[in-house]
Amino acid sequence: MSSSATPQSASSLSSVSNLSSRSTSPSAHPLAPYGWDETWEAEFAPYAAQGLLPGRVLRVDRGQCDIVTPDGVTRADTEFVVPRDPMKVVCTGDWAAVDPEGGDPRYVRTLLPRRTAFVRSTSSKRSEGQILAANVDHAIIAVSLAVELDLGRIERFLALAWESGAQPLVVLTKADLVPDATGLSYLVEDVETSSPGVQVLPVSATTGEGVDVLCAVVAGGTSVLLGQSGAGKSTLANALVGEDVMLVNAARDVDGKGRHTTTTRNLLVLPAGGVLIDTPGLRGVGLFDAGSGVGQVFSEIEELAADCRFHDCAHTAEPGCAVLAAVEDGTLPDRRLESYRKLIRENQRIVAKTDAKLRADMRRTWKLRGAEGKAAMEAKRGRIR
Repeated sequence: MSSSATPQSASSLSSVSNLSSRSTSPSAHPLAPYGWDETWEAEFAPYAAQGLLPGRVLRVDRGQCDIVTPDGVTRADTEFVVPRDPMKVVCTGDWAAVDPEGGDPRYVRTLLPRRTAFVRSTSSKRSEGQILAANVDHAIIAVSLAVELDLGRIERFLALAWESGAQPLVVLTKADLVPDATGLSYLVEDVETSSPGVQVLPVSATTGEGVDVLCAVVAGGTSVLLGQSGAGKSTLANALVGEDVMLVNAARDVDGKGRHTTTTRNLLVLPAGGVLIDTPGLRGVGLFDAGSGVGQVFSEIEELAADCRFHDCAHTAEPGCAVLAAVEDGTLPDRRLESYRKLIRENQRIVAKTDAKLRADMRRTWKLRGAEGKAAMEAKRGRIR
């Protein structure tokens, strides 16, 4: 193993080395603690016939990665898995085919098809996607209770999580900072209202509250830990792993925000089973072709929309709009509708940049609505008799 491997990689090597069996049974495979199963074994069969080894990517650096194989953790070159498409670059959580021992350097030869991928849009004007984690079962969205809740940001994270194919989970960290049980229950209720179909769990790594429940929820699968800097992700990762494997910095007293303690995405083995991918704090969380994800986050609005008079109702001023009626009678909070509109518009802009047909359809829709709005204003002013 290369001396540049991370401390977690060293502990992972120890756990892999203790599993000396080379049985073909997936449950007895040395990579079973990392998520290896019968499906991955079948996917890898053609590469096994070529003498390559299976491995899971623990961490990616420029041009290299730490990867765990049946022989332990090794450093591998990623030269052969650097495509032009940024959506296909090697990422933490990927399963790969890697050279056997003996080569210097050892190369990652190919990646196995991903089951899921957590993707956000980049800040570039090209509207490219950036993969944050691959082959994830649970998306843990860490939200600090040390600062005021931003429900819109939570909804944004949830849209990306649902779109990834993973099951979202909202963890309200630093619950010990809200000593009033009634106040904490109200905060949980607010987040639950914005997170239909998603478990919301208050957790304190300091007191241990909720940590055992979270361990049980994520055991046996691959989880990715997401959130802003200062959300307590590294502290939570240490609590789940049961030891201090991630560096932790104190949040600023001024605004409760933290520094980028974690600078790379790292895959950690959990003692209760499963693995955890810790990620750096995210300042920007842009949507990337997340239409179905937005629909799941705002499932109550989508259900109401089915009863609108017009199938293409924009829920702005149309007659017979069931969504606006729900806002009027208090059934639907106005904040939810505004957030829904915002994310829908953003996602349409992102998709339109890469979809010429959708771009043309959007232009036609804008022109039609513009003409309708102009006609309505003229009628209101009495210019049309």
